[in-house]
This record gives sequence, C-alpha cells and structure tokens, in this order.
Amino acid sequence: MSANQTVDPEDIADLIARCNLGTSVSEFHGSLVGFISAGGAFTGGNVLAALSFEADPAPNAEESAMLERLRHQTEEGLADFELGFMPWVPDDESPLHARVEGLADWTRGFLGGFGLGGTPESAKTLSEDAREIIRDMAALASTEVTLDEDVDGDEASLVELEEYVRIGALTLHAELAARREPANPTRH
Repeated sequence: MSANQTVDPEDIADLIARCNLGTSVSEFHGSLVGFISAGGAFTGGNVLAALSFEADPAPNAEESAMLERLRHQTEEGLADFELGFMPWVPDDESPLHARVEGLADWTRGFLGGFGLGGTPESAKTLSEDAREIIRDMAALASTEVTLDEDVDGDEASLVELEEYVRIGALTLHAELAARREPANPTRH
C-alpha cells in the first residue's frame, strides 16, 4: 500500500481480524472520530494505544503506517468545509439489521473515543446543542432496535439517523476545534 493511498473499511477489517482487536469496523472508526473530535492527542503517533485497543499481535510496520494514514484521512474529512465526511457504517446494499447494528456500533465507538480524547473541563463547557447531540448518540448507542413490518419506514428512519449522527459528529468536532485554534491576531 503506498503512502498516499486512501485507507478503506476493508483494510481496517483485515487489521482488526489479524490483530484480534475485538471490535467492528464501524465501532473502530467511531472511536477514532470521537477521539479526534474531542481533541485527543496521539502520543508517539500510536493510534491503537490512544484508542485503548490492545493488539495481539501488534500491527506490523505497514499496518502502523496505514493507521497513521487513516488518522490523517479522518482529520481531513472532519475539517472538510464541503462536509464530505461519512461514518463507516454498512452501506445501503447491506441488510437493514446490519446497518442498524453498524450505526449503533459507530455511535458507541464515537462516545468512547470522545470520552478518551476529551477532558472533564471541555465536557462541562459544551454548548447545549452539543450536549443534546451527545445525549442523543448515547440513547442510540444503548437502544436495542427492533425492526417492524414497515421496512420502507425503517429504511427512511435509519437514513435520517445516519445523517443526524454524521452532522452531529461534524458539529462536535467543529465546536471543540474552534476552542483549540488560537485566535488570529489583528494586524494594523
């Protein structure tokens, strides 16, 4: 894999399986996004250690480089002014129950990563909108979803939830990133 190649969910699925990480691709991605959104620091560039994943065996040099590329790819996606960022959840071709489960995994991962990357002080100063997003994600992550006979209704509801989670993650990232960036001094 070249240094400039985009990391995709299949690459991470292979890493998760080989390193026995005990998580899903959606949860792993959510953890990374939450950690970055909260302003977490990657000590020594070790993504797995920052996210509290214990690999057995440890990633090889190529996999470690891939994780670093994924980190930068995710940071760029979250900062993209065109809002192109997308959570890694199962696609529209997957069965509805797998998509619901993937979204719940992603939000659980996001909340865990957000907790690892943030500080109690920053959590206390979140806006009311940001706190509401966190509460909604927590409800989604902890709710056991049952599908009814109205598959089209379930499909439409899931699409709305996926969009809410996507925009919620971008909102939290933007709010906390604005606090980390130094104010531009005025030039005279």
